Amino acid sequence: MINKEIMTKTGWNFDNGYARLPESFFTLCNPIAVPSPKLVIFNDSLAKSLGLDSQELKSKDGVDILSGNQLPPGALPLAQAYAGHQFGHFTMLGDGRALLLGEQITPKSDRFDVQLKGPGRTPYSRGGDGRAALGPMLREYIISEAMHALGIPTTRSLAVVTTGQWIIRETQLPGAILTRVAASHIRVGTFQYVAHWCTPEELRILADYTIKRHFPEIEGDKNPYLALLKEVIKRQATLIAKWQLVGFIHGVMNTDNMAISGETIDYGPCAFMDTYDPATVFSSIDVGGRYAYRNQPKIAPWNLSRFAETLLPLLHDNEQQAIKLAQDAIEDFDGLYHCNWLGGVRAKLGIFNEELGDETLMEDLFHMMEKHRADYTNTFRDLTLNKLEEIGFSHTSEFIQWHELWQRRLERQQQSKNSSYQLMKDNNPGIIPRNHRVEEALEAAVDKGDYSIMHRLLNVLSDPYAYSPQQEDYSTLPPPSNRPYRTFCGT
Repeated sequence: MINKEIMTKTGWNFDNGYARLPESFFTLCNPIAVPSPKLVIFNDSLAKSLGLDSQELKSKDGVDILSGNQLPPGALPLAQAYAGHQFGHFTMLGDGRALLLGEQITPKSDRFDVQLKGPGRTPYSRGGDGRAALGPMLREYIISEAMHALGIPTTRSLAVVTTGQWIIRETQLPGAILTRVAASHIRVGTFQYVAHWCTPEELRILADYTIKRHFPEIEGDKNPYLALLKEVIKRQATLIAKWQLVGFIHGVMNTDNMAISGETIDYGPCAFMDTYDPATVFSSIDVGGRYAYRNQPKIAPWNLSRFAETLLPLLHDNEQQAIKLAQDAIEDFDGLYHCNWLGGVRAKLGIFNEELGDETLMEDLFHMMEKHRADYTNTFRDLTLNKLEEIGFSHTSEFIQWHELWQRRLERQQQSKNSSYQLMKDNNPGIIPRNHRVEEALEAAVDKGDYSIMHRLLNVLSDPYAYSPQQEDYSTLPPPSNRPYRTFCGT
């Protein structure tokens, strides 16, 4: 029996805009009940911003909602249909282990998708069980919240509950459900699905809905669909630059994992780079390095080209003219990305203005970092703190010469050296979710039921630019290993 009084007090304020779109876009589908849900981690600050009552959500009725055993008032659960290019190959996909409960309207009138990840089979499960393991759900919680704290657009995690069930992958694993919050779950793959399997009018409906939801300022544009393409390109150019600037590697940049909103979505085999190496790959399935660190700025425009292809019927009645408009827009990506990245590295080096030689200065630093296998985050951290002795190659003649050129560059600015170092501090995180620290937290939680390590990790990651004493230990590197670090999709 649903306790409507407690559920109302929880603060749910759902709308179901996506459910009012054509039925071909989704399938209505209820979560499958689990035997004994238990809340293991909850995001109080996110709940507050959504207008939700944390204490009520932590109650039995609240946990039943977070596990899918009950539905909040106004919810209309559905699995979204989408397609996508997975490692370059086009296929039909869809929410195989996720359900959109609805769109929470916050006290500030903002709209966010609330999705359960792991609540059971859907029509798009493709032979899977629709469930999720505890480890990958906790990993998404940690990394998505760390990304938010780093100032990178991202989906967020409200809660993780264990289900009291075991799921079978390579081994038997404890089951869990993640509650994910997103600006929306509209993907490049959503447009690919509609363009491939639905009508031209349904494609227009999806585009109009996306514009209204994410880009209302372009609704009156002479060619709103071209404006939509350009806005998505801008957001992705900004997002990928932010990834590169902190050494984040998504791991599986398929078109179904590119959100139209410009948020980072789907944290599967993601990780942060320790040793600076542009060829770094963590994903166990990316044997060819398609989604390596250095390739992320190349894959993004490839994905965006697939998005542009779906919009061709809307861009212009003449196909050749439509292709020309799309190509011109896509060609802007490299310049937009480079501008974002260049500005970001300038800030990481305390540079406020622009000079022609800046890029050479940056490239020389990255070349030394790669040559000497320096840690990406800590090199910038040590430069920020002026701890040159901590930089392993600081004794080399090339670094000494580089440092002198860098200092002269800073002296040519109107701003003081102190201002430059503050700019660096604001743009160089003192800590990131180090892979060995994440694994340490996951192992303790999954194998021992000990969440204290994860809570401490989340606490220090919540303010990565603080440079606080308690964060010192989390900036240390992992022990040497003969085996490269590998991540897995967790499906």
